[in-house]
Amino acid sequence: MKYNYIGKTGLMVSELCFGTMTFGGQNAGMWENIGKLQQKEVNEMLKAVIDAGINFIDTANVYSFGQSEQLLGQGLKDLSIPRDEVVIASKVLARMNDKPNSTGLSRYHIFNSVEASLKRLQLEYLDILYVHGVDPATSLEEIVRSLNDIVESGKVRYIAICNWPAWMVAKAQTIAELKGYHKFIGLQYYYSAVSRDIEHELVPMAKEHDLSIFPWSPLAGGFLTGKFTRSGADADSRRANFDFPPIDKEKAYDLVDIMGEIAQSYDVSIAQIALAWVRQQPGVSSTIIGAKTLDQLSDNIASTDLVLTADDLTKIDEISPLPKQYPGWMVERQSAYRI
Repeated sequence: MKYNYIGKTGLMVSELCFGTMTFGGQNAGMWENIGKLQQKEVNEMLKAVIDAGINFIDTANVYSFGQSEQLLGQGLKDLSIPRDEVVIASKVLARMNDKPNSTGLSRYHIFNSVEASLKRLQLEYLDILYVHGVDPATSLEEIVRSLNDIVESGKVRYIAICNWPAWMVAKAQTIAELKGYHKFIGLQYYYSAVSRDIEHELVPMAKEHDLSIFPWSPLAGGFLTGKFTRSGADADSRRANFDFPPIDKEKAYDLVDIMGEIAQSYDVSIAQIALAWVRQQPGVSSTIIGAKTLDQLSDNIASTDLVLTADDLTKIDEISPLPKQYPGWMVERQSAYRI
């Protein structure tokens, strides 16, 4: 397992991050479609993860409404995993109950949510706290100050972002710099060979602000595993019941075809090709993987042994070109005189 730095923090994380969205799922609405792993399976997964050298584990308060955090925390305890050998990340934003202040990024909810997460995880602090999305009702200045204060409290060591537009991230970083607050260190965003939207604005912005990128759903909700072809789909796949995240399926079918050819040449799975593609993209520090079974987990982990050639990458890029958008194409055109 290779370890990469997160931005300029000096903190190193494994090139794969283990996502725990498949933990729990009992009586938890849509989460039941994603996974229903209970403590025995969770402990088996965690042991395999640690044995493989993965030191970065990702969860969220809203995953199965706290079940994921509870199962993860108990698993860490059951396996006696040293606290200083793992980097644990969780999130805040989503509604946890029907009370009016149980959602968003208000100071009230951030502090209460972190306390609740730590209790479920049986931990004294989170290594990374992500804001899980946008809160249009709370000012950015208030959010950035509250996050600074939660770090100062010692209950969180670093802060990061999921699912914000690039302009909002850049503004938040500027506020933090001007005020002397703790800055965000990384971005957890949807990124796969079939969905490369973040390359327009977020990837250049991340480079400018020394932010690491942690892709979620690198297999596009299981579509880039080879279980889906034009002739049919695997009924056991998550997308059979929970068709998310949205993708251009015709492009995805074409990608599965070309990835299948590349996979055959290496004698590996299509999923390993898709994961290797994401891992080798600029700015990516750690790719988030999840699994319902140990076999899936082992296959995902094995992708770190695979290095795609420039020719392999070109074949995939030809199928999944990123359409140029304005003002990107105009910037490229007008700045050509400096090249």
